[in-house]
Amino acid sequence: MGSRVLVVEDDVTVAEVVVTYLKNAGYEVEHAPDGQAALDAAARAWPDLVVLDLMLPGIDGLEVCRRLRTTGAVPVIMLTALGSENDRVVGLEVGADDYVTKPFSPRELTLRVQSVLRRVAGPPPVHPDAPAVLTAGPIRMDVTAHRVTLHGEPLALTTREFDLLAHLLAHPGQAFTREELMKTVWGWEFGDQSTVTVHVRRLREKIEPDPANPTLLVTVWGVGYRLDPPVPAPSEGAPA
Repeated sequence: MGSRVLVVEDDVTVAEVVVTYLKNAGYEVEHAPDGQAALDAAARAWPDLVVLDLMLPGIDGLEVCRRLRTTGAVPVIMLTALGSENDRVVGLEVGADDYVTKPFSPRELTLRVQSVLRRVAGPPPVHPDAPAVLTAGPIRMDVTAHRVTLHGEPLALTTREFDLLAHLLAHPGQAFTREELMKTVWGWEFGDQSTVTVHVRRLREKIEPDPANPTLLVTVWGVGYRLDPPVPAPSEGAPA
């Protein structure tokens, strides 16, 4: 049996289509029609991934995502209404790994599910010649152990944040467009590039002393983003 996917959707027609496509793709699928049913289903059998509608009766999708994340690190793909950019951003900020905008293609959703599960199961997408430990100033990443510290303290990152930081640490000083990051880091050939913007902002909030004025993860205007390792200060007594 394939990975277990929990589909949380109150629209019966949408749920039937999604469940059918995912089952045909080889997944074990359970459907929950509302937020409480989703939490109950996850308590009975923890899913490998959750497809979660934002607009649910009772407990909404954002609260369901928050509660799931207090229990364990389950990948979440959120379903959002067309044009609800704020909902998409908030969804990513509470820990969703991806989102799909309604109306959507069931085939696209299935590809997104495959992509997220592949990224979660696979190693971080760093260059094969990159060292097992990557550093930049106060950041130290042990790629093999999937562990990051900042000033020696553990740094909690989502899977997508870890993958993005790993890629940038492996390519210091190199600028990447948002499209390049989507394709290279997460394997997406399509999707809203604002996803990259949101994850960059989340990373800055965790690694920058002043996220509003970043010095490590900088914006390259007209291009994208670049990680600039700090320049070590000259040793005391050394020539300037």
